[in-house]
Amino acid sequence: MPDGGLTETEADVLERIDDEGIDFLRLQFTDILGTVKNVSIPAEQAEKAFTEGIYFDGSSIEGFVRIQESDMRLKPDAKTFAVLPWRDGSARLICDVINTSTGEPFEGDPRYVLKSALERAEEMGYTVNAAPEPEFFLFEEDEDGRATTKTNDAGGYFDLAPKDLASDVRRDIIFGLEEMGFDIEASHHEVAEGQHEINFEYDDALTTADNVATFRTVVRAIAAQHELHATFMPKPIPKINGSGMHTHISLFTEDGENAFHDGDDEFDLSEEAKQFTAGILEHAEALAAVTNPTVNSYKRLVPGYEAPVYVAWSDRNRSALIRKPAARVPAASRVEARFPDPSCNPYLALAVLIHAGLDGMEKELDCDDPVRENIYEFDEQKREEYGITTLPSNLGEALDALQGDDLVMDALGKHVAEKFIEAKTAEYDDYRIDVSQWELDRYLETF
Repeated sequence: MPDGGLTETEADVLERIDDEGIDFLRLQFTDILGTVKNVSIPAEQAEKAFTEGIYFDGSSIEGFVRIQESDMRLKPDAKTFAVLPWRDGSARLICDVINTSTGEPFEGDPRYVLKSALERAEEMGYTVNAAPEPEFFLFEEDEDGRATTKTNDAGGYFDLAPKDLASDVRRDIIFGLEEMGFDIEASHHEVAEGQHEINFEYDDALTTADNVATFRTVVRAIAAQHELHATFMPKPIPKINGSGMHTHISLFTEDGENAFHDGDDEFDLSEEAKQFTAGILEHAEALAAVTNPTVNSYKRLVPGYEAPVYVAWSDRNRSALIRKPAARVPAASRVEARFPDPSCNPYLALAVLIHAGLDGMEKELDCDDPVRENIYEFDEQKREEYGITTLPSNLGEALDALQGDDLVMDALGKHVAEKFIEAKTAEYDDYRIDVSQWELDRYLETF
């Protein structure tokens, strides 16, 4: 460690701050619901932030602490330093949250929850890689700058301009992400009008979760520069496809081999990969509360709109909960969880998926044969013959499943589980007592 108590990486960040003319630093973290929070400090406070941390009032953050235990400390992770491309002279650092009374990581910090899952994988001899495919909509704003649900293009899947009028916006988003150090794999227009997808390269799971949190901020900020509103709401428009966040996961051994690959298997999947898949399927109903955490999430999870609702896996069709994508090389063998959506807290979602998969490996769960037929076309009797169940149909059912699943509750930890369920139960109760415009249109003059 260099003089002054700084690590080499921290010292490098201080040099970059000077070289790139950074005036302000945003110290970023997320609350339990996945909303990005930040504390802004002058750049000259960077060294203090690294050596002492920055204190803040945790009682004002969703699901953090009670008012009588409010002092928390942010510890910046120097590896996450990135210049913000849309704001001159600003950069961000993602932080871990420290409990000031103990000096230990705060158990309510979603980043800590994911780190705990990765420690479990490491104890089993694995590192976890992940890659998300977050989808989003771009909508026009009204004369007051408020979001509408009017799309600014009529494009469809993989369309080009002139139908895909948002291609310039996607280009600017990609340039901004690349400036922040993202490795972009692909981008394209999605199936629905106004819907888009940008994929980033595989990375370790912690970096991936950091990237998803940052990605949502970048997309919104750059869309706003084009007088558009970007939303990661799963189903903003009825009767068309919603937005998912298909999440690819694989485990690697200590010697760098892909533990999910087996060239002698019909599907190129190892026994570990199948057990991992079985673990996710085993806990799928409870996982949904975390991976699909809003009332609106379940408007996406209905048959007929390419969203998976059936608890099964396949090497071919996309109607199953988990798919085994084609892999050109052994390192690319992976499983794809297709049910998460981009409204989730990426740290918590990855944490519970990893814990569920590892549980399947530890218990050596058997993985059923893949379902190669289109499950959307199955009737109830055929689904029963195949032993295929469905995800919860609403947030209330998902929360019930979560509370009945000790593995997923333990994966979240007592503090996060309690605060998450409390917040989401209130959200669902508020939804249940509301009267929608659909109900008024349907019933007001009929009865």
